[in-house]
Amino acid sequence: MAGKRSIFEEVGAETKPAEAPKGGMIGAGRGGARGAIRAWLAVLFVLVVAMVAVGGMTRLTDSGLSITEWRPVTGALPPMTAADWQAEFAKYQASPEFQLQNHQMELEDFKSIYWWEWGHRQLGRIVGLVWAAGFVFFWATKRIPTGWVGRLLGLGALGGLQGAIGWWMVSSGLAGRMVDVASYRLAIHLGLAFAILGLIAWHMLSLSRTETALLQARRAREPKLFALATGLMHFAFLQILLGALVAGIDAGRAFPTWPLMGESFFPADAFYLPGGGPAVLAFFENPGLVQFVHRMSGYLLFAFAMVVWLRGRRSAHPVTKAAFDWMAVMIFGQVVLGIVTVLHAAPLALGLLHQLGAVVVWVLILRARHRAQYPVVQSIRSRS
Repeated sequence: MAGKRSIFEEVGAETKPAEAPKGGMIGAGRGGARGAIRAWLAVLFVLVVAMVAVGGMTRLTDSGLSITEWRPVTGALPPMTAADWQAEFAKYQASPEFQLQNHQMELEDFKSIYWWEWGHRQLGRIVGLVWAAGFVFFWATKRIPTGWVGRLLGLGALGGLQGAIGWWMVSSGLAGRMVDVASYRLAIHLGLAFAILGLIAWHMLSLSRTETALLQARRAREPKLFALATGLMHFAFLQILLGALVAGIDAGRAFPTWPLMGESFFPADAFYLPGGGPAVLAFFENPGLVQFVHRMSGYLLFAFAMVVWLRGRRSAHPVTKAAFDWMAVMIFGQVVLGIVTVLHAAPLALGLLHQLGAVVVWVLILRARHRAQYPVVQSIRSRS
């Protein structure tokens, strides 16, 4: 029991109780090395974007089937001698692509396409090593924030799955009478790459603030704007998959006209299939129909994006407004770039630029969505 206090005793002389951790029990968990992990994820993000770019070059240069085996470990070394090169070339000569399309190819020509595919696979190995080294280091030194082990481990699992899907895609062009990989498998491969990019970007945005700050920001979330941004995210992902179908069969070069496709709105012979088959396959294999669907989806995506942008302009948070402004600007630019690419029959440089533009659009949509979920609340003084 405490003793009697003098009426002249100063209150300030009393021992102050220990302060509770900021943010209550939420701030008491392990904060971890959020900045260092964010920098590690930034490196991974750049590497995955490079993977997407090199993968696009591999597809546009028809190099994807130059390596006919999947050797995750021993395949890291390229051919070192003339005999090694002849052995690799002999394997390629047994493929349908060489026999039906590239039978005139010489060894030097083969080397040029081989290096694109080898570089693509090598980048995949580097991504895996960077992820593994970073994860093991942060986990072993107990620097991973509370609740983040599963999220970071999930990125590695998706990366491993991506490697398996990559071989599943390549193998589709090494059997039967196909001279390219199956376009729907290419779409799955590219779609997973964008999913990984999206998760990395979302994690980086979340790690830029403390868990306490995120919880406080979530109290000011704008649920309707977040729902609209989520819908736009899903629509954009669908458009990316449709773009992969276009790239898979070189459909971007089929109708180099705009706004019409040739002399009509709907392409002629849209459901024609050279090898026959059910009409539904035309949505994957007929260049005119595949490009038409991609065009129409692009128009609808742009219209929906403008609706979301107008709703974003009504946000009470200036940072959120700016995020939706940048998103709208880039989507408009991507539409213009797509039209220019079509008018020039999808040359290599424009095709690759259009693919990288999709990466920027994707990240900006995710950033705007994150701002709607976790607004950056500014005081009146900071706005003035």
